[in-house]
Amino acid sequence: MKKVLVTGAGGFIGSHLTESLLEKGYEVKAFVHYNSFGRWGWLDTLPKEKLDMIEVFAGDIRDPNGVKTAMKGTYQVFHLAALIAIPFSYHSPDSYVDTNIKGTLNILQAARELDVEKLMVTSTSEVYGTAQYVPIDEKHPFQGQSPYSATKIGADRLAESFYRSFDVPAVIVRPFNTYGPRQSARAVIPTIISQLLAGKEEIKLGTLTPTRDFNYVKDTAAGFIAIAESESTTGQEINIASQREISIGDLAKVIISQINPKARIICDEQRLRPDKSEVNRLLGCNSKIKELTGWTQQYTFEQGIGETIDWIAQNMDKYKADIYNV
Repeated sequence: MKKVLVTGAGGFIGSHLTESLLEKGYEVKAFVHYNSFGRWGWLDTLPKEKLDMIEVFAGDIRDPNGVKTAMKGTYQVFHLAALIAIPFSYHSPDSYVDTNIKGTLNILQAARELDVEKLMVTSTSEVYGTAQYVPIDEKHPFQGQSPYSATKIGADRLAESFYRSFDVPAVIVRPFNTYGPRQSARAVIPTIISQLLAGKEEIKLGTLTPTRDFNYVKDTAAGFIAIAESESTTGQEINIASQREISIGDLAKVIISQINPKARIICDEQRLRPDKSEVNRLLGCNSKIKELTGWTQQYTFEQGIGETIDWIAQNMDKYKADIYNV
């Protein structure tokens, strides 16, 4: 099996994708964010026998030289490295342009020069903004409702331009909201679970009416691999979606009922997005990924939530349930 590169391999989805690729027999090079502590993100939590199978490259996606060095000798690239927190993008948008747009440009340039066989560029359902129709297919208009969303739209369009201009074999992979073990408390599901497991009787959330389309992280990882392995996905934009939606309020009730039915939800003003920035409805269409790859979800929402609760319960030392995680 030839070698593949995963950027953002130390992150939430990236670490699960790295594990899934190993399980399928891939040789994996993992690009992690360089830091002086020598930490590899979530890869540090993998068993030694798995870590020993991974070639780790510590670098910075914003540096074109390091990116090109990392990509040498790999035939496929899964590009997941990004800044993703929407509230952080409100006050630090420059860092999102540098990481999400310039970082993706570095990957595209290197892919062009090194003749990579296939490049999966990670997008997000946030590029669609509030649904103008449902289910949201890949032809839905784009709307930059946050600086984060705007930079991901920019990165997607750069990927499209390199495919059209230089025949770079890029695919834009667009996961809807992913959840599961290792996700930080910036995301709503770990926010709810960690507060409940910390014994909070009042669960602090933002607005409760928006709906989201949730994928369990192992299904998202399987979607990436299915798209990479299909011969008919190059040059496409492809949703990974469950084609089901649930409101944040109903989601909270489901989780509260499983952990502490006495808990109640209260609105925390600092968690509210600006009105025109809040994405009110996301419900994705998954017909394209099914048609091109045969991918289907393997986990029910109940199974995924159960596994997530179990993992967070064993890893509460990694969560700061007393503060709002931006």
